Amino acid sequence: MNQLFILMQYLLPKHLLSRGVHWLTRCESAGVKDGLINAFMNHFKPEMSDAVEPRPNSYASFNAFFTRALRPESRVVAPEAEALVSPVDGAVSEAGRIDGSKLLQAKGHHYTLQTLLSGAAPWASRFTNGQFATIYLAPFNYHRIHMPCDGTLREAWYVPGDLFSVNAVTAQIVPNLFARNERVILVFDGKFSSFTVVLVGALFVGSMTTVWHGEISPGHARRVTQLPLATRDAPLFLAKGAELGRFNMGSTVVLLFEPGDATLQDDIRAGRVVRMGERLGGLRLG
Repeated sequence: MNQLFILMQYLLPKHLLSRGVHWLTRCESAGVKDGLINAFMNHFKPEMSDAVEPRPNSYASFNAFFTRALRPESRVVAPEAEALVSPVDGAVSEAGRIDGSKLLQAKGHHYTLQTLLSGAAPWASRFTNGQFATIYLAPFNYHRIHMPCDGTLREAWYVPGDLFSVNAVTAQIVPNLFARNERVILVFDGKFSSFTVVLVGALFVGSMTTVWHGEISPGHARRVTQLPLATRDAPLFLAKGAELGRFNMGSTVVLLFEPGDATLQDDIRAGRVVRMGERLGGLRLG
């Protein structure tokens, strides 16, 4: 069954389907959007009590419902200065030390910093032997992305690619999954060194948004594209816990830290469920 699921993904016109989903999820016709929301609620049963607007059918579109804001008090951001926190609600796919330039995707599968960062060799060398954490957002999760620690946006680029599912089954079978899917790469200057937040697209997730660039895809140029560093819409510096973007459907975030800069807690391993603001580990402060 799993093999059939993967085969279908290879054969499906994934970008075409994602464009269709993009249109459908933004449709404001009451019949369409309420039908989609009700079907989603029945199947995935997301938690709505922590949303600013807890009534599902009050949202203007399915995408507005899917990317709903939470009440600030529903998530506590670890306040310690050295705390490294989860940027999202989700489940840890893999986490730990980067082995040279190799990151663990799933048991028996690795990919490299160079492929993940689309050949950005200077940045890849900075994160060699560093730490990483990959967090998967299921459809029922909260889908806004926040800062794992204080940082100033240093560089950003969009990388076109495929749109395979990023669930555990696909990660165990499709090689180089996170480095072959469409993604947005955000590099930040932290207090003492740099860190990276990679937003990985997936099946039906042909659209990612940042607070600086707005909606980046679909329809974006199908080539590696540097994204502007503009302060018109948001300051380049964002504090820990501040919103930096969102997935317009579910996907995955990959965090990269330079060697010696971050230490992950022992319990941050594959399968661990985390919530935005929850402590993942500690940062070097001096």
